[in-house]
Amino acid sequence: MLFNLLSGNLDLKSAITQVLAILMIVFLVLPFHEWAHAFTAMKLGDTSIQYRGRLTLNPLAHVDPFGALALLLFGFGWAKPVPVDPRNFKHPKLGMGIVALMGPVANIFAAIIGGLIFHAVAAFAPDFFTGEGFGQYVYLFLLYYIQINVSLAVFNLLPIPPLDGSKILFIFLPDQAVAWFYRYQNIISMVLIALLWVGVLRIPLNFLTKYVLEFVNWITALPFSFVR
Repeated sequence: MLFNLLSGNLDLKSAITQVLAILMIVFLVLPFHEWAHAFTAMKLGDTSIQYRGRLTLNPLAHVDPFGALALLLFGFGWAKPVPVDPRNFKHPKLGMGIVALMGPVANIFAAIIGGLIFHAVAAFAPDFFTGEGFGQYVYLFLLYYIQINVSLAVFNLLPIPPLDGSKILFIFLPDQAVAWFYRYQNIISMVLIALLWVGVLRIPLNFLTKYVLEFVNWITALPFSFVR
C-alpha cells in the first residue's frame, strides 16, 4: 500500500477504504486466525493452550504492532504466533500441520463472509454500489477486505518457515529434514523478507491469489445467482 500511495496509484477514496479494511483485518481477522490455531491445537490434545491466554478473540492477546504496521505499509503482516507444544499431539507432525492449516482456512472463511455480503448487496440492492456516494466506499472496502484476506491465506500457505505452509510441508518430510529447517529458521525468515522486499515472490503470489479470488467470488456468488 505504501508504494502505491507514494507512486500516486491510490486515490484518497481507495486509500481510506484500504486502511479501514486493513484495520478490520488487524483487529478482527488476525485474532480469528490465531484463535483458530489455538482452538485446533486444544482439540487435538494440547490442553496447555488454555493457560496461555490465546483462546480468545480479544485483539490485545494477538496483535503484533510491527506485524500490523507491515500489513498497513507493505500488504503482508502477522500477529503474535500461538505457542503450541506438538508433544501433546498423538501424531506431532500431523497435528502441527493441521493446526497450521486452520489459520489460512480462517482467512478464507473471512473472505467468504465478505464475498457473501458483497454479492447479497449486489443482488438485492444493485444501485447501492453505483455513483460516488457512501456505496462506493462500501464497494471498495469489501473488495479490499476480500483481496487482503485471500492474499494473507495464500502467503501463509507458502512452504517456507516460519509460515504456516512449512508446518504442512513438514508432515511429508523426514525428521532430519524438519530439524534442519528449524535450525536455520531465522536465516530462512530473513531470506523470505528479502525476497518479499525485492518483489521476487510477487509473481507466484499474485498468480495463486488470482485463482483463489476467482474461487471465492464463484462460491459466494452462487447463492444469489437466482436473483439476477
